[in-house]
Amino acid sequence: MKQLFEQYASYNLWANRILLEKLSSVAPEILFKETGSSFRNIYETVVHLMEVESIWWQRLRMQENAKAPEKDADKNPQVVFKKLLALSQQWNDWVRDANENYFTHVFGYYNSKKEFFKQTVYEMLLHLFNHQSYHRGQIITMLRQNGEDKIPTTDFIVFSRKK
Repeated sequence: MKQLFEQYASYNLWANRILLEKLSSVAPEILFKETGSSFRNIYETVVHLMEVESIWWQRLRMQENAKAPEKDADKNPQVVFKKLLALSQQWNDWVRDANENYFTHVFGYYNSKKEFFKQTVYEMLLHLFNHQSYHRGQIITMLRQNGEDKIPTTDFIVFSRKK
C-alpha cells in the first residue's frame, strides 16, 4: 500500500508543480477572470487546492479545529502557488517516511459543518489526491476557455512514464 501512496503523493507534487509553472506564465487577468466552474476563477481554484491540502494535513495531525491558511491579502498568486507546493512537498515527505501501518490507522476529525467522522488514512489520502486531480482538470479547462495553449499534460500515466 505504501508504494502506491508514494506514487500518488509524488504525482500530486509533480502535477501541481508543472501546472503552477504554467500559471506563473499567464497574464494575471486570466487568473482572476470569471470563467465559471466550481470556483469563479483559476486563482480561487488554486486557493482551494492549497486550503484542502492544509486542512487535511491539520486533521491528520489531530489538530482539533482545522482552519484554512490565511489567503494572501493582496491576492498574490505567487504566494499561494508557493504555499501549495510546500504543502504538496510536505505530503510527499510524510508518505515517503510513513510506516506501512500508518495507512490503515483510523483517525477522527470534524468536517467544515462540524460533523464528526472517522476514516482510515488511506481513504483520506485517496480522497485528497483524487480531489486535487479533479480541480487541476478544471483549471486546465479554464485555461483553454481563456485561449491559453501549450498547457502541460498532468495525467498520471505521463508522470509514470517519466520515472
